[in-house]
Order: sequence, then C-alpha cells, then structure tokens
Amino acid sequence: MSIFVTRRIPESGFAVLRAAGVPFEVGQDDDERPLDPALLRAGARRHPVLLCQLTDRIDREILGGPPRLRGVSQMAVGTDNLDLVAAAELGVPVANTPGVLTDATADLAFALLLASARRVVEGHHCVTGGRFFAWGPQLLLGSGVGPAPDGTRKTLGIVGFGRIGRAMARRAAGFDLRVLAWSRRRESVAASPDVHWCELDELFAQSDYVSLHVPLSPSTRHLVDARRLALMKPTAHLINTARGPVVDEAALVDALRARRLAGAGLDVFEREPIVHEGLLGLDNVVLLPHVGSGTHEVRTRMAVMAAESALAFLRGERAEWELERSGRD
Repeated sequence: MSIFVTRRIPESGFAVLRAAGVPFEVGQDDDERPLDPALLRAGARRHPVLLCQLTDRIDREILGGPPRLRGVSQMAVGTDNLDLVAAAELGVPVANTPGVLTDATADLAFALLLASARRVVEGHHCVTGGRFFAWGPQLLLGSGVGPAPDGTRKTLGIVGFGRIGRAMARRAAGFDLRVLAWSRRRESVAASPDVHWCELDELFAQSDYVSLHVPLSPSTRHLVDARRLALMKPTAHLINTARGPVVDEAALVDALRARRLAGAGLDVFEREPIVHEGLLGLDNVVLLPHVGSGTHEVRTRMAVMAAESALAFLRGERAEWELERSGRD
C-alpha cells in the first residue's frame, strides 16, 4: 500500500503523506522536466495510487495495469493528460485540485493583459539593452486599459465564464472596462449584472482585449483560428492562460507578424513545452512558462489537496475533490 509521486512536489504535500505513515516513492526529483514515460509506467506497476502532474500522460495502459490502479490524484485542475473515458470504464477514480488557483490565474491573465497592452517587456529590454537615451513623447506608446481622457471605455471579452472567467471580470471592474462574455452556459453570464453575454464571433470583433478561459476539448481545439483572429481589431490583444491548443499558434504568428493584431500574452502553448519558433522572434508577444497557478500559497495548497486525495484512494475512500465522471466498481 504505497503511492507513486511522479515528480517532486512542495514539501506541504510530502508532509501530509509522512504524517499518515504511508510509504511513497518519488519518480524524479527534478520538477522542471517531465518524467520519462518508461519510469512512469514502471512506477504505476509498483504502486496502486499515482500522484501525478499535468505533464504525465496517464493512458489506458497505465490505468489498467496490471495491477489496476486504485486511484489517480492530479496536482492540477486540467485533466487533458488523463484518459478519463478509460478511467471510468476501468473503475479508477480520479481527483484534481479545483478552485484553489482561480485568483492566481486571473491575476496572471490580467498581468499579461497589462504587459501586452503597455509593452512592459519591450520597455524592460529597452532599459536593460542600453537603448533608453531620453524620455520622448513617442517612446513605446501602448494601449490604454482604463478609460481614455475623453471617457471612452475599452472592452474586455472573456471566452469561458467559469471560476477564472468570473474572477477576470471582477478585476476588469477595477479598470472600468466594459465586459463581454461568451459561455456555453449562457445563464452563468446572466448571473453577473455588469457582464454582457454575446455570440463568440461578435465578442472577438468588439473586444479590445480577449482573454481565454475555456477547458481543452474537441470543440475548443483551435477555437481561435485564422478566421476568428481576422475578426479582431488590429489594435486588439489576445490573452491565453487556458490551454495552448485552444489557439492555432501558426495563425496567431501570422497575425502578429503582419500587425493585424497588436499583441498577445501567452502562458500556455499548443505543443508545450515546445514554443512555435515564430513567436520567439516577435516583440509584440509576452511569453510565460505555464505559471498561472505559480504562487507559493497556491502550489502549497495544491500539493496538500493532491496528497489528501491520494491517501483517500489508497484507503478505498472517496476523495473530496474526486471528479464526478470518475468511474468506480
């Protein structure tokens, strides 16, 4: 009765496992590189419960064993690395870490919005590269986020109105942004009186800033393609802290290169950790290494939640954060 922790997690998670007196093995101490798939499969054969990361591909073969796993606890909210259909068919329960990273991710999305709009990274490179010779009225002019001097308000379009989308809308209120939102569940938008629901294409056409907050699914893959990018204003900015494949990166590169789009802020990538080489040479894009939940407080709590779920699975109990679509015998 033991747990396989695929990669090193914050000490708070290990403390939970040690306090329970449960043996565990850490597949890899380096938490900045993915675990070799062969080591992952070997670990799943030796231990009945996995505590894994978003970078670990948990497929039917791993879930079904032999021996068949008793549970999978993922230290992340997203589950697109997990074969949930196979898990349900095999009766393997799965848990994630929902809710805890909502505000941190919304903070980062808004930071990317501001950085892209006000050309923060370009300004940093201007100073560190020795190119700041004097203040000038044309120096690194960006896009305002709050109201213009004449009172004109900018528009933020939020694609996906779950926890993080709603948190993004709350932050937008502080900048007096007009907020549009699209969600498959229109009623979720209607519950926010200062947010206006609109069709997806209309949102892209009207917004000065578009922020993506949808899960990855067959229907959202390349949701932002060349056609939708062409709907955006040439002064607009695209922000993605959701999942990389939601955006067609090649189409985005074309739009940014041609200045048909003013800028973009990306925390996720289509073939992560590989970044489209076209993005790397652009000065109108801000790139981050998938750190939406990357605060000490959030990662500490995520590790505790993942460890507690792993212990519950080991005991044959239902985990507090178990996915409803998980299967059980």
